[in-house]
Amino acid sequence: MGFFARHQFSIQLLQRLLDPLIAVGSLQLLCLAYGVPFGQPYLLLSVMAALLVVIAFGAAKIYRPWRSAPLGLEAHFIWIAWVAVGGILFTLGYATRTSELFSRRVLLSWVFATPIAMIGVHLAVRIGLRWLREQGRNYRTAVIVGGGGLGRRLQTHIAANPWLGLRTEGYFDDRETARDSPELPLPHLGRIDAVPGYVKAHAPNFVYIALPMRAEDRIREVIDCLMDSTASVYLVPDIFTFQLLNARTEEIDGLPVIGLCETPFAGVEGWLKRVEDVVLAGAILALISPLLMAIAIGVKLSSPGPVIFKQRRYGLDGRRIRVYKFRTMTVCEDGDEVAQARPCDARVTPIGAFLRRTSLDELPQFYNVLQGRMSIVGPRPHAVTHNEQYRHLIKGYMLRHKVRPGITGLAQVNGCRGETDTLEKMQERVEYDLTYIRNWSLQLDLKIIGLTILHGFRHKNAY
Repeated sequence: MGFFARHQFSIQLLQRLLDPLIAVGSLQLLCLAYGVPFGQPYLLLSVMAALLVVIAFGAAKIYRPWRSAPLGLEAHFIWIAWVAVGGILFTLGYATRTSELFSRRVLLSWVFATPIAMIGVHLAVRIGLRWLREQGRNYRTAVIVGGGGLGRRLQTHIAANPWLGLRTEGYFDDRETARDSPELPLPHLGRIDAVPGYVKAHAPNFVYIALPMRAEDRIREVIDCLMDSTASVYLVPDIFTFQLLNARTEEIDGLPVIGLCETPFAGVEGWLKRVEDVVLAGAILALISPLLMAIAIGVKLSSPGPVIFKQRRYGLDGRRIRVYKFRTMTVCEDGDEVAQARPCDARVTPIGAFLRRTSLDELPQFYNVLQGRMSIVGPRPHAVTHNEQYRHLIKGYMLRHKVRPGITGLAQVNGCRGETDTLEKMQERVEYDLTYIRNWSLQLDLKIIGLTILHGFRHKNAY
């Protein structure tokens, strides 16, 4: 048995005590740093904060096992739980008119420093436990039922991630050597009928059933035989060997269903994404408003026509939206046939060429973000006519529309800009877009925004 299995209760109890202590301790330290007496109001605030942390962090399931989850995901949940605690305390202070009893500097510092300290402690514990797993001390044992391609893929993932702390003892299959996976690097422990006896004798922590869906009866037999064991039994459905989009399990009145192609912005994630967009778009528009005015005057004086060009695009869930841009051409094409801009395109105005090279023509789309039609980061929206063309040529093309289109995206910061004069160029963009959707996080958004600021305003393919 591994280190964590022996001391799991003690470690979780320690973490449950540390979080409220961090909330109280950071408030005391900040009062000391700012020379503010830690009087009765701060003592009462500490008690309330500690109680709310216990309740909110428990409700957010912060103390569940995070063994197989990315490090950033736990930090994400801690932020959400702390925002809930802060929101409740702020509401109480406003309702009771007691907020003036506290130093604003202390409170602001406390609100931001406390979750950072909590995340640091949690990540330190996780990193320590991962190190123990990699040293072979903090591990759990597993067996795989099914030696085919799915079983091999599962073992490949386990072997590639030693921090998971899983040690696979072997596999069960009715064939001594699986026909479609002859290189499964594990001992063959016997036929599938031998699984219950092995589990009873050796007590592995996990049993992974990696049989194809067509073996439904066999899967049911294995599950029934393991009902009287203490092993955790997991079914690895072979539908996940396909390239799915944010697949996850749901329930409909107790009936489990599996979502195969879903948006990552459901529930709290959708709320966080929208808050990110509104806050950043509002701040950016406030900063660049003089620049917007100057560009608008330049466009108006350079050639006849409107300052803003509105083009139909596909937005979230394939609904049509109007996207704003500064006009850069002598024409405003938005029909069934839209020719993409090319190098030395005669339709592009002199100031339009500059705006396109620097991507400044995209700045009005921050208003689209505030409207809720777009996001700051996401797949770039294509003209409707191009969508209709490529949806029939590129598999999974329309999955880009499971999220709001963005002003910048993973494809753009990786050099995918300019004319898509070949199918391969568009396929590359789509692959980046789907990779972004599958791996979305606030950290990824901020990274893309940073890369856009650093070297995204000029690009050799932009014209």
